[in-house]
Amino acid sequence: MPQHKSAAKRVRQTERRNIRNRASRSKMRTMMKKLRATSDAQQAQAMLNDMKSYLDRMAAKNIIHQNKAANYKSQLEKFVNSLG
Repeated sequence: MPQHKSAAKRVRQTERRNIRNRASRSKMRTMMKKLRATSDAQQAQAMLNDMKSYLDRMAAKNIIHQNKAANYKSQLEKFVNSLG
């Protein structure tokens, strides 16, 4: 248990951030699964653009590392290019 007011506030802030970050990560994974499940090249390209934007936002907010976002974007780009 926190012994000071500031420590108690930190606990509250951390809990809120954890919930928000967990939701963002979950949304990211769901978007990736949907993109990988599609077989239509045009639809995949549109989804890829949304996914890239979302990954950049996640990296900017330090929810995921910039390099991890870049790796995900590269993998997904390869997948979309393989569709045709």
